[in-house]
Amino acid sequence: MEPSPSGKTDGAVSHIKGQSNMTKSGISKKITGRATLLAATAGAALCASAGAAAAQACVADPAAVIAAAPTAAMTQTLLPDALAQKLDAAVRDALGKAAAPGFIVGVRTPEGHWSGAWGVADPATGAPMEVGMHTRIGSITKTFTGTLLMQLVEAGKLSLDDKIETYVPGVPNGDKITLRHLANMTSGVSSYTRAEPFLEVFLEHPQVVYKPGQLLAFAIPDSPVFEPGEAFDYSNTNTVLLGMVIEQVTGMPIAEALKTMVFDKLGLKNTVWPGDSTEIPEPFPQGFTLQGNAATPENPSNATHWNPSWGWTAGEMISNLDDLLTYGRALGTGQGLLGEEAQEVRLRSFPEPMGYGIGMGCTGGWVGHTGELPGYNTTLFYNTAHDITVVVQGNSDIRSGDCVDEDVLPGNPTDVSCSSPASRIFDAVSVALGHPFSMTPAE
Repeated sequence: MEPSPSGKTDGAVSHIKGQSNMTKSGISKKITGRATLLAATAGAALCASAGAAAAQACVADPAAVIAAAPTAAMTQTLLPDALAQKLDAAVRDALGKAAAPGFIVGVRTPEGHWSGAWGVADPATGAPMEVGMHTRIGSITKTFTGTLLMQLVEAGKLSLDDKIETYVPGVPNGDKITLRHLANMTSGVSSYTRAEPFLEVFLEHPQVVYKPGQLLAFAIPDSPVFEPGEAFDYSNTNTVLLGMVIEQVTGMPIAEALKTMVFDKLGLKNTVWPGDSTEIPEPFPQGFTLQGNAATPENPSNATHWNPSWGWTAGEMISNLDDLLTYGRALGTGQGLLGEEAQEVRLRSFPEPMGYGIGMGCTGGWVGHTGELPGYNTTLFYNTAHDITVVVQGNSDIRSGDCVDEDVLPGNPTDVSCSSPASRIFDAVSVALGHPFSMTPAE
């Protein structure tokens, strides 16, 4: 992992991050922690690429990735016992360092599949975590939004070089900001999740329902933070704007566009766009957070039924393990979602040697995203060199380790780097697979 400016690292999550951190320890602290880690490391990757003439592309051979044929073993054959035991041991070793009551983990490789669940879904009842439970997947939603965008590009209905002003008037620098800038987080449009007026309401009233236009209005006063294309800044507003574009171009509500253009194509039966609803399909674990004004380290808040509408196309979706594993491979290969040319554009959209591309990130050949909404943390990554998909779901978004200026749980381990729960488990699993997820570019 590449360190943040403080010297701390964030497991697998630093440069491919979910929603902004919003704890109760002061607005300046609420808006910096996790989003800053992402912006710092992804920005560092962008800067590193500019000065590294010999840097390798993050995805070494896009054509081979796109052409990789799925095997029947991916869904029909269990991984060998020796590897399964190694993966289980890696998860168990990381559990004590991760601040979540429970986890669900799944792996698919050309040789077979493996999954399991550890811990509890509901500490009040002791109900165990179980494979198949639905969780909120936060900013993994951004990868779906990026996929819809690329499908529309492929269909000739829009261009990545279109200006956002064409679709959404009134965005500062809108006559210069392209859809590509929005998709790769270089637009300079500030994130509404850093806006004090938004935070003041959200932290006290997490049941408030938001519409996309309201979210955009929170971001406008603080924009632009730089000229388009001049820097990297992980902004949820970027992906909300793309969602507004997608609705205009398709003539469909985003829920319908996702269903017809992604869910139905891949057979995703357990992936949900909740809209304004706070409900989660059964079965689901309770989710816990230190975000919001009521939470304390001694008594985290139960955020299971907080309203997700504030995430919109940047982060409000729900899914389960099997659907995410299926989608993760499709995201990496494009199979079932995009043609070869469009997928190659996406796989070549990352800065070298690592960074953020069109609605997803890449480091060391791993492409995907992390996701976080209060109460839940998820990682979804596909290894483009070895055709491996890994998903981790956790029922907490509370970070642990040597976390500077962040609330942590009592008994927090300080001898490990700061990491969100699912990211810590994913790190361990990637090592056990022999393909560590690393934020440090090769020399």
